[in-house]
Amino acid sequence: MTKLCVVAAGGTGGHMFPAEALAREMAARGWRVVLATDHRGEQYAHAFPAEERLALDAATGSGPIGLLKAGVAIVKGVGQAQAAFNRMNAQVVVGFGGYPSAPALVAAILQKRPTLIHEQNAVLGRTNRVLAPHVRAVASSFPTLERASADVKARAQVVGAPVRADIRALFDRAYAPPGDGPINILVTGGSQGARLLSETTPRALAALPDTIRRRLKVQQQSRPETLETSRQIYLDAGIDAEVAPFFRDMATRLSAAHLVIGRAGASTCAELAVAAMPSILIPLKIATDDHQRLNAKLLTDVSAAEVILEDDVTVDAMAASVTGVLADPLRLAAMSAAARSVAIPDAAQRLADLAEATAGL
Repeated sequence: MTKLCVVAAGGTGGHMFPAEALAREMAARGWRVVLATDHRGEQYAHAFPAEERLALDAATGSGPIGLLKAGVAIVKGVGQAQAAFNRMNAQVVVGFGGYPSAPALVAAILQKRPTLIHEQNAVLGRTNRVLAPHVRAVASSFPTLERASADVKARAQVVGAPVRADIRALFDRAYAPPGDGPINILVTGGSQGARLLSETTPRALAALPDTIRRRLKVQQQSRPETLETSRQIYLDAGIDAEVAPFFRDMATRLSAAHLVIGRAGASTCAELAVAAMPSILIPLKIATDDHQRLNAKLLTDVSAAEVILEDDVTVDAMAASVTGVLADPLRLAAMSAAARSVAIPDAAQRLADLAEATAGL
């Protein structure tokens, strides 16, 4: 029977996209792959290469009653995972964080199966923070791993953040700053901070000098409730814009973009580096442990990106930042080269190597 790897990930794109990249690499190496996630993860798992999906009970909560209910759900999920692992003979369990990953990892730890966690952010997440001392191996996306114990930091291996194959392919293409033609701007992260990105960004782009504004072609992710407002702002400003809640063909859009404006999630930062993409980042202020600001340092430390903190975001501030970047093609080219310099395009292969080593294979 072929080898089996269980990939456990929380139900957000930040967890699911690198999990999918690893799953594809493991499958290419002859492993069978099983996905353990929750219902939220399904929207990101339409193309996930798993032969089976485990819907394990899991929950999070606050307050005594909420924590008690979460504990009961996790205990139930651990039991479900243990039964599934015995049936499947799981040879390694890889967790990507988020509370839905906890039952699978706890079950594997209790059964003394090989376990590995991957932390996408520059700060060790809460679920991974609890489990890190008990798993066999720890992998990280960033050289820094805040909120980790000295022991965990000492044994963590920097492998980078696995990106999907179509994003990885962008590493081999040459970035071309806009000449006299259209300037393509991609705005992402509309699901986190609807008004800030969905309304402030269009108003800022509408406030750009005519010489820049009339050349803009904008593609923007926006929450459903702010779609029409964003579209109307662009229409009134005479800007060619496509506004939608979610873009599935992100690689195609990145390959055509000259500048990205968005949040600083771990997957976003990794994809921007691999795609060698200049960017303006607005870290999510309420992100746990301020991890998005620390994620952005990967790019800002080499001048591949500009950061505007949420408290400093205004139409004028964003317009000034965009103008400063777009007005200088040489700066765009330098930002692109800097982003490429910190990319780890083979992160999925590195993580798969570690998973196989952890499994003893």
